[in-house]
Amino acid sequence: MSSAKATRASFGEALVELGNEFKNLVVLDADLSKSTKSEGFAKKYPDRFFQMGISEMNMIGVAAGLSFTGKVPFLCSFGCFLTGRFDTIRVSVGYSQANVRLVGTHAGIGIGEDGYSQMALEDIACLRTLPGMAVLQPADDVETKQMMRYLMTHQGPVYLRLTRQNLDAVSPKNYKFQFGKGVELKSGTDSVIFATGGLVGNSLKAAEALAKEGLSVGVVNIHSIKPLDEDLVLNWAKRVKHVFTAEDHNVVGGLGGAVAEAIATRGLATRLTRIGVQDTYGESGSPEALYEKHGLDTFGVARTVKSVLKN
Repeated sequence: MSSAKATRASFGEALVELGNEFKNLVVLDADLSKSTKSEGFAKKYPDRFFQMGISEMNMIGVAAGLSFTGKVPFLCSFGCFLTGRFDTIRVSVGYSQANVRLVGTHAGIGIGEDGYSQMALEDIACLRTLPGMAVLQPADDVETKQMMRYLMTHQGPVYLRLTRQNLDAVSPKNYKFQFGKGVELKSGTDSVIFATGGLVGNSLKAAEALAKEGLSVGVVNIHSIKPLDEDLVLNWAKRVKHVFTAEDHNVVGGLGGAVAEAIATRGLATRLTRIGVQDTYGESGSPEALYEKHGLDTFGVARTVKSVLKN
């Protein structure tokens, strides 16, 4: 099993590996290649790497243009900076259905001391509203690399959301990534946590801790926020009385919103609790302290689930 690793690091490694196999893979970065981990690709394939400077709007337009020539461009920046260019993404990539991979690193409060100005907490909410835009968030090294390989053949725009902090390995043995399909990591009869990205590992540990207190809580890794695996979500919602979502993102419009929409549209009476940043701005602090403050660490997730199920 892989050791803990940031998904941005796994992304950088995958770029280098895939670059040799897929000659149509190109990478664009906005003066953040060291942080986004695209620098490895730049060193090995300099003729297919484009350093665009601090000009994300131009980078988005160039990436769209490259996609129309048959290239598969991976456009890299911090997730919050891409969200800030939403109007350009909407027209140049979304409306045009350009085959572009928007790669947003440094997602959520997990980035730590850099503070709110660089925390992507609204990116999922924004980008999942665009028709035809897939929104993906891997949970560990194995999933990131398999997802990257899949993205070389996927058709249509994609937003790939990656972490700065290291994530423990959670993927099952012989794991196989499937676009739009959630991954059941733990069974449960009392409730279920639908988790994504940096919260998958903490949710799994929380469920294991709760099992020692007599609570049977399932855990599902939702790596594809759009398209959401609605069949899996609804199957769980029909079996349990309460479901939880867990994400390092504003609870408004993120995974919690997507799950709520799926449940409400089918008219189910299942209760939902959204674990995430509770509609506030982020702040500077260590990733561990911020996760603890916002209840996103293992203890916080377990505490929320227990308090709801015991009442």
